[in-house]
Amino acid sequence: MVAVVGGVVGLIVVTALVRSGSRRLGVPDAIALLLIGAAVSWVPFVPRVHIDPELVLVVVLPLLLYGAAFTASLPAFRHHFRAILLLSVVLTLLSTLAVGVVAAALVPGLGLAAACALGAVVAPPDAVAATSVARRTRMPRRVVTLLEGESLFNDAAALTALTVAVTAATSSTSFAGAAGEFVLTSAGGVVAGLVAAVAVGWVRHRVLNPYTDVVVFLIAPFAAYLPADAVGGSGLVAVVVAGLYLGHRATTIMEPGARVVTGSVQTALSWLLEGLVFLVVGLQLHDVVAGIAGYSPTLIASVTVAVVGALVITRVVWLLLSEQVLPAVVRRRQATWSESTLTAWAGMRGAVSLAAVLTIPIALPDGRPFPQRDLIVFVTFVVIAVTLLVQGTTLSALARRLPGARNELNEDARNEALARREAADAGSACLDDLERERPGRSEIVEQLRRRVRNRQISADERLDAVDHGPGPQEADSQAQLEPIRPGDESEQESVRDTYRRYGQAVLSAERARLLALRDSGRLSETSFTRIQRELDLEHAALLVR
Repeated sequence: MVAVVGGVVGLIVVTALVRSGSRRLGVPDAIALLLIGAAVSWVPFVPRVHIDPELVLVVVLPLLLYGAAFTASLPAFRHHFRAILLLSVVLTLLSTLAVGVVAAALVPGLGLAAACALGAVVAPPDAVAATSVARRTRMPRRVVTLLEGESLFNDAAALTALTVAVTAATSSTSFAGAAGEFVLTSAGGVVAGLVAAVAVGWVRHRVLNPYTDVVVFLIAPFAAYLPADAVGGSGLVAVVVAGLYLGHRATTIMEPGARVVTGSVQTALSWLLEGLVFLVVGLQLHDVVAGIAGYSPTLIASVTVAVVGALVITRVVWLLLSEQVLPAVVRRRQATWSESTLTAWAGMRGAVSLAAVLTIPIALPDGRPFPQRDLIVFVTFVVIAVTLLVQGTTLSALARRLPGARNELNEDARNEALARREAADAGSACLDDLERERPGRSEIVEQLRRRVRNRQISADERLDAVDHGPGPQEADSQAQLEPIRPGDESEQESVRDTYRRYGQAVLSAERARLLALRDSGRLSETSFTRIQRELDLEHAALLVR
């Protein structure tokens, strides 16, 4: 037990050090961790790290997917639902078949079913890799939305396809039976996710302690995953559905203090787990190479190149057809060539593929070994490494060379400045209403009005900076606050309570306006989350005043 704890602590320390150092050097975290892990795997005295696939699929992946879904934009997801569905389900199945056909033709004795198992393993781009690169790369909003949406749902499609392929390799099954199982599994996940989301939402709406809310947040993904898995549905689909629903409703069912604390815990947990995932993937290199000692180097190289090529070509061709050719024929093209190019090149694989390939059984029911399992594991690792190292390192440069992203950054900054101004105006209107209702509280209203006025000035300066370049320093929304004048204890308490109540009313009015702007599509999810966090922090400061 001491050795296990020491190993886990060591992994955490290495992850933190590498992530911190890679940011200073300008190297993507995922690639640095992968390379460090691969190098350490060859050090003789370092203990071997063996991944339990169930640990990744049942514990790590639900936590990461739930966090990603919780912060995703549901309005943007609904707007691009068709494109996301074509990527996360149709392209995943096409990639599975393409790799299966190529691998079955090149590897003697593999068989189409086992080859499709390889295809299902390497078909889904990884959620952690996609969001990690998307955060660091200035890509168009539509591309970021598609990549996040694809990575949230393609895992379930790929793992279902893997189950069907392994079943076909170990027994016999029909295409109709496989298709029916896929549909039922996905539908069961959606229903289970909605039920879990409603139940967790009911609980969160009644939780007032922010630390209790953190516990609810950590339990939520498993409250969706486990029941869905128990009834035969897709646990991962259930986790994503629950995360999207609860994240979209976080403003109305969570207290401001709970959002601040939970957001910090979620950021720290995702930061750590994402890093551990890539580090542990790299640590598998030594064992993976040892497993193919008996294979011909020519066969290994040809299969690996063919599988990587099949994945890249299938993705490029599918996006060309679905986003350019067919929409142009019906005159409904939505994507620009820059967006399609970036989406096509952003196909990094990650820990999901490695965990999935390790679930392939070592032996068939009759005792014979699973066809070419060691080769399948090695090809999967190479696909992960190549896509991360090649596509992950060149995606940023490609995004900078293609037009469109910078214009969208300016547009987002302008929309955020306008949203800040509208929210502050809503707060000012709320103060006018409060002053008319109780005119005797003019001193309190005036103190709060100065805070709102500072936010209005700050929003105007942001807008001016977007239109004409940087202007004067932004006003501080906390500045120019006068202390509450002392009086007798009962009067002091009454003034303080009134100040808090009025302040909370103003902040609620501003949040309501921001929520309307987000739901109407005029404010991005990223900008909404940033402004809401500022208001939540001000709400916390108001309570301790």
